Amino acid sequence: MTRFDVDALQPVLDALQDGVYITNGEGLTLTINQAYERITGLQRHKIVGKHMSELVQQGYISKSASLEVIRERQPVTLVQTIMGDRKILVSGNPMFDDQGRIELVVTNVRDVTELLRAKHAEEQLEQLLSRFEQYANELPETGQQNGLLVGKKTQECYALAKRIAPTQVKILIQGETGTGKTQLARYIHQQSDRADNPFIALNCAAMPEGLIEAELFGYVPGAFTGASTKGKAGLLEVANGGTLFLDEIGDLPLALQAKLLKVIEDNKYLPIGGTKLKSTNIRMITATHHDLAAATQQGRFREDLFYRISVMPLTLPPLRHRQEEILPLFNHYLAQFCEQYQCSRQLSPEATELLMQYEWPGNIRELINLAERLAISTREEEIQVQDLPAELRFLNVSPNEHMGGGLKDQVAALEHRLIESALAQYGTTRAAAAALGINQSTLVKKRQAFQVTNKASS
Repeated sequence: MTRFDVDALQPVLDALQDGVYITNGEGLTLTINQAYERITGLQRHKIVGKHMSELVQQGYISKSASLEVIRERQPVTLVQTIMGDRKILVSGNPMFDDQGRIELVVTNVRDVTELLRAKHAEEQLEQLLSRFEQYANELPETGQQNGLLVGKKTQECYALAKRIAPTQVKILIQGETGTGKTQLARYIHQQSDRADNPFIALNCAAMPEGLIEAELFGYVPGAFTGASTKGKAGLLEVANGGTLFLDEIGDLPLALQAKLLKVIEDNKYLPIGGTKLKSTNIRMITATHHDLAAATQQGRFREDLFYRISVMPLTLPPLRHRQEEILPLFNHYLAQFCEQYQCSRQLSPEATELLMQYEWPGNIRELINLAERLAISTREEEIQVQDLPAELRFLNVSPNEHMGGGLKDQVAALEHRLIESALAQYGTTRAAAAALGINQSTLVKKRQAFQVTNKASS
């Protein structure tokens, strides 16, 4: 028999319960077995002799494990879509000749339903699913589609994110707490070729070092006192094929930074208590509100890790520098909470002006919390200044401001500034009135009244 005699081995391959797909070292299909035909619906005579890239282009398969094996020169496991909607688990392995060249790629294929019939695989799948449910949420609307992220700097940030999403470049998202870093990471995932796979987020500042290590890397059975007898899959395994978002990476302990560097460099990791490296295929996105460059100089963050994760930095400005987004965001979330709590609320012009002038130290997260608070606590439909928390009500109060007139005059002046600002931003009275939450006729009348008052006083 020659090095690979298809005719001689075909009966053996057809006797296997798992699907088998074999290519040569260049990616040309040599044979498949009957189980592969049964699992995928593809027929041997239609694909033998075809290159794997041709099958991908023609839509037979979504992506080729064989080509990944040839490119990586190591075993590869991935989830593949066959004929548009069939999901199969594919594991490809290279076979080398005496000169170290890949001679064959042998791919093993299992249907998900067949995996579920195996007890050990079922336990593993249930564990992965439970871990995924713990960390993954449905992708929220990006806001960009709803006209919420209208600021120039924010739009530029999202436009750049969209351009780099299809690549594998390492991204570091920088910005204050609550500016929407997780949302931006989800947007990048959604725009990438990993969108159909898991998006898992972990806040590195939210748990102690030992727990973070177990969450990231998992552990083998009996790895430590109290460990599960079945072991535990880490997020590097749960997110395989998808995106792992590590928020507040600047708070990751130095010992774990070294282990994470190994993952980034080699796509391999060692579970706690394990003796064998595992492979993972993830897109890692990181974020921080710290100055990591300064942290590296102070010895609090590894310099080599910093340069690895920050190939493409993205910066989200704080909400106080995105003033044109405050009203659209607030009105959006206020409407959501009004629907949730079955009420109707809108901002008065005076309250709107205070929201526009507020610094928002908690950024979008603080804005969302305030919208929910006002939807619940306000008694009347229109939210007045007295309904706002103290830090907003007394925002602009100072002795000098009271020297310019009484309360009525100051409120009128604030209202005038608000209307003129909205007109400058939105261009038309209709759009400005909608942004302020008042009728167009009301806005026009108020503006005319301001003009009459100004003429009379000049």
